[in-house]
Amino acid sequence: MSTPVIGVLGASGAVGRAAVRELRALGRTGLRLGGRTASALCAVAGEDPGGHDESVWADATAPDGLRAFTEGCDIVLNCVGPTYRLRATVAAAALAAGAHCVDVAGDDPAAEDLLKDGDPAREGRTVVLSAGALPGLSSLLPRWLAGQGLDTATALSAHCGGLETCSPTVARDLMLSLTSGGADGAAYGEALAAVRGGRRVPRALRTAEDTEHPAFPGRVALQPYLSGESERLAHVLGLDRLDWYNVHPGPAVRALLNRLPASLAAGDDPAALADRLILAADLDLAGRTPYYVMDFALSGTASGQPATAGLTLRAASSYRLTAAVGALSVDAVLRGAVPAGVHFACDVLDPRVVVRHLRSRGAAELRLTGTATAGSGPAGADADADVDMDVEEGVL
Repeated sequence: MSTPVIGVLGASGAVGRAAVRELRALGRTGLRLGGRTASALCAVAGEDPGGHDESVWADATAPDGLRAFTEGCDIVLNCVGPTYRLRATVAAAALAAGAHCVDVAGDDPAAEDLLKDGDPAREGRTVVLSAGALPGLSSLLPRWLAGQGLDTATALSAHCGGLETCSPTVARDLMLSLTSGGADGAAYGEALAAVRGGRRVPRALRTAEDTEHPAFPGRVALQPYLSGESERLAHVLGLDRLDWYNVHPGPAVRALLNRLPASLAAGDDPAALADRLILAADLDLAGRTPYYVMDFALSGTASGQPATAGLTLRAASSYRLTAAVGALSVDAVLRGAVPAGVHFACDVLDPRVVVRHLRSRGAAELRLTGTATAGSGPAGADADADVDMDVEEGVL
């Protein structure tokens, strides 16, 4: 059986380079590395000289170059953006070349574009979207947590954020997310909204500009934000309540984000604002160690009694987390573990596999806490092998 050709588009970027390493760790070799800078691609290929990787010039905004890159691939991993401008551009090119596709982003706009043009399942092709840290891991971890001793789950509180560099792609996507990124042409999410009674309720929460949270060092700002992914998560877990907070430890980034809606309304150039966001992130990071945290607190019942389960993930980089989820999605598709069609990664990846991979690769530290007894749930039997345990006595 021949080795499948895996095309990694954006292989020299922050996510792409890490994704190449994750794919190699999963035993995937002979990669096709795509990007716009030959020297950078050669440097990535040179990290594994025995892997026989191929470097190919490719630009997601150049149809001919994109077509040449995808031709002959069995699957394409897209690590380039801006996501909400490209939408399904890369996935469509991969499908036209007869290849599967995994996109570390894509989200609802890409799914809508793909299904509008006909379900790829008809041709036996698979597309996995939102295969990153957020969205992606942000829904996979709570699903894993729900299996750690809880019989039922009723409420989830999530706090995600950190202190790290801001890539140009992330900066541009943040600008676009204010007016796109969600389903049916809506914005990616809604500030201050939360889930109550199993449905979205606007302005249910308030921002805290200067506070503390035990999972984060120092003072932080907490911005309530409900995305479509979070709403789907609440539905899947059967939650009555869900509170989601984006956490901003850096004052420069937070100050710019506070001014962002007014700046855009005043006609400021989004590209210039994106550059300012990159600079603000660098200012906040100066002299400090980068980190990224995902903290989840889930409540429900265990053995008929009220119980809690908590999970805190700490990593040096959200970009590496995104790379890991993307690589695991590629591996799952090639193993035939994902059916044909268009899917979000959180719906088709096994959360247990993801958790084990993050810990075994040293991509993140994970700590499980709570009053539920790990091992009693459907995924809890191997919890000790997955995360550090700190189970509290009794029930709340």
